[in-house]
Amino acid sequence: MTTTGSAGAWTGRGDTAPTRILLLRHGQSPLSVERRYSGRGNPELTRDGLEQAAAAATALAARHVGPGGNLRAVISSPLLRARQTAEPVAGLLGLGVTVDERLTETDFGAWEGLTFPEAAERDPELHRAWLGDTAVAPPGGESFDAVGARVGAALDDLVATHRGETVVLVSHVTPIKTILRIALAAGPALLFRLHLDLACLSIAEFWPDGGASVRLVNDTSYLA
Repeated sequence: MTTTGSAGAWTGRGDTAPTRILLLRHGQSPLSVERRYSGRGNPELTRDGLEQAAAAATALAARHVGPGGNLRAVISSPLLRARQTAEPVAGLLGLGVTVDERLTETDFGAWEGLTFPEAAERDPELHRAWLGDTAVAPPGGESFDAVGARVGAALDDLVATHRGETVVLVSHVTPIKTILRIALAAGPALLFRLHLDLACLSIAEFWPDGGASVRLVNDTSYLA
């Protein structure tokens, strides 16, 4: 392994190109304003959220359109807030939006629409356990382990389909954290300790041989 040159050389993969995934979290929705659990509910973006989506689209187009851009796809969660964030990105890039159901947010079950204190008051022991164990699911909902299984399968398919290409993936907090966790080979604590802002950009790269790296986390520099 060399310690000089490009990131590819650093990882010992200078002769291959990774799949670069631009991980974009959706913009603001009414539930995010009120800091409520927002999983399978389907609110649309607020006016601020639409402005965040437009700013993200402009920034991505400026960075990745033109010679060497190599941006080939925009892939989105099926939920409205993600698709409303993906559409202006795809429009400026001259691409369509591909929807992948596996990139949807965690199903929070009975906690959907509740605040953190409300969920903790409703199910104190379960909520406490959920905060430290990725195998625990909200009542009627989905564990982070279950989310990880479906997101991991989606990631495998994406890397196989888009070898050496750059793609935009528009999703939610848990799926994006899951992909970053996979790229970092990190433990489950990352899901509870990593903060991602609305409409933020993170970048992860995946090589065909299984190698990976993270280039950027939680960039919001393009937002006013």
